[in-house]
Amino acid sequence: MATGVESERPSPERFFDAMQGFQRTAALKAAIDLDLFTAIGEGSNSVETLARRCAASERGIRVLCDYLVIQGFLSKSGERYTLTADSAAFLDRRSPAYIGSATGFIASPTVLDAYRDLAAVVRKGGPLEQGTLIPDNPVWVEFARSMAPLMAMLASLMAGLLQADTAPKWKVLDIAAGHGLFGIELARCNRNAQIVAVDWPSVLEVARENAQKAGVADRYRTIPGSAFDVDFGSGYNIALLTNFLHHFDPRTNESFLRKVFDALAPGGRAVTLEFVPNDDRVSPPQAAAFSLTMLAATPGGDAYTFCELQRMFRNAGFRECELKLIPPSFESVVISYK
Repeated sequence: MATGVESERPSPERFFDAMQGFQRTAALKAAIDLDLFTAIGEGSNSVETLARRCAASERGIRVLCDYLVIQGFLSKSGERYTLTADSAAFLDRRSPAYIGSATGFIASPTVLDAYRDLAAVVRKGGPLEQGTLIPDNPVWVEFARSMAPLMAMLASLMAGLLQADTAPKWKVLDIAAGHGLFGIELARCNRNAQIVAVDWPSVLEVARENAQKAGVADRYRTIPGSAFDVDFGSGYNIALLTNFLHHFDPRTNESFLRKVFDALAPGGRAVTLEFVPNDDRVSPPQAAAFSLTMLAATPGGDAYTFCELQRMFRNAGFRECELKLIPPSFESVVISYK
């Protein structure tokens, strides 16, 4: 019988698990590239039928599927594979909640290369090269196209949080709009909403395509260029800051937020979507771990706590901030009032 002392013995398991973490990324991306999850969802559930459907070797399919069972993406009974609930919802292309395209950005060479010498990044305190913030970086076009399905749920949750369907006439500024889904969802829910999206010209082409598909193109206007440089105009009821502030240091954010403050109408709101860790900066895990992403990708960005965000907004002139959780997402919404 194992004693309590024996069960607490040091183990190298966590070390090996971390050092082989790249295998999980590679295996999941390979399965998505092979359309494995869709094939299983359609009924191809043996090694032989999956190899035929995915144009792959039987040996390769067997090893990959077994590995995905170990990692919790598939289930196995005898020699048959089935999708788990999460995989059926998010990784079968036939599902309306499919998010597999996000690997085009999350697992892109641009993103992964930032970690090739993380020790050097830590020594420097930032990326070894310019990172993702160089002007008009083409990576943001890939972001807009790849990440849109992953953001669709968040856009819907935010619209519900703001009660967009019952709101009066809105003039909405969507800063660094990317795919545009956050502003588009507000326009879709509120027929009186007018959206003004700001981003690089090539990125706004993607946003305009999405606005057209959503049937709100007649209420969707764009301002191409850097959000730091362009003239926003004024009189906005809402300014959307979705996954933007974490790219910059607090001083830069405060200066920028003063510009946002000036663009809002009296009583207007800045609505910020962010990874917001607790004050201990190690929980909850997904939000807190995002700090490492910003270390590798930006010169001064971070995952900011609510207290830190609140300080930035107050220093920029905002009178009050509220933190709103939007489960099942691991991001949070901060609403700041002019």
